[in-house]
Amino acid sequence: MPVPTLQEQFGPIDIYLFDQLLKGRITPGMRILDAGCGSGRNLVYFLRQGYEVCGADRDAAAVESVRSLAHRIAPDLPASNFRVESVERMSFDDACADVVVSSAVLHFADDDAQFESMVRGSWRVLKPGGLFFCRLASTIGMERQVQPVRGRRFRLPDGSERYLVDAELLDSLAERLGGEPAEPLKTTVVQNQRAMTTWVLRKKQL
Repeated sequence: MPVPTLQEQFGPIDIYLFDQLLKGRITPGMRILDAGCGSGRNLVYFLRQGYEVCGADRDAAAVESVRSLAHRIAPDLPASNFRVESVERMSFDDACADVVVSSAVLHFADDDAQFESMVRGSWRVLKPGGLFFCRLASTIGMERQVQPVRGRRFRLPDGSERYLVDAELLDSLAERLGGEPAEPLKTTVVQNQRAMTTWVLRKKQL
């Protein structure tokens, strides 16, 4: 039997989520919930390895795509694990997931209120002691290259418009949520385009 390629094993997984696997923070038996799952780019490995996987996205076509992906790889997984709904108002139970993934989702918030609602909706479904993995656009390292639009909405050098965070906002929000940094903030600056920050928290035990 041919050995699967890395692409076949992991799919187009976010390299910083892969890093959490390498660090042993995500292990078999955990329940993974992808809040804003899209078509499931970050779920291939977890599906292949028999994790309990769930996801939500407001794009019905994306959810249909991830259901098809799950059916091919893990046919016993219920299609109802993948739901057409916004991350602010997911119908999953409170504290149902060991790991919540939020990859390139939160920077689509329109304003502060929606951003906090999206974060809190994602945080609600995380178990105490669980891991919150988030990648989102920020101003970090690009403070002079982004143009204010309104509030925390900025136009980036790549021409897109996003809700951008900074370290102060993330630190303040983590404290209010009851989260502890699993590691320092890490930001990748794509030259003259955008900055993407990795924010990883542990939910404090009750």
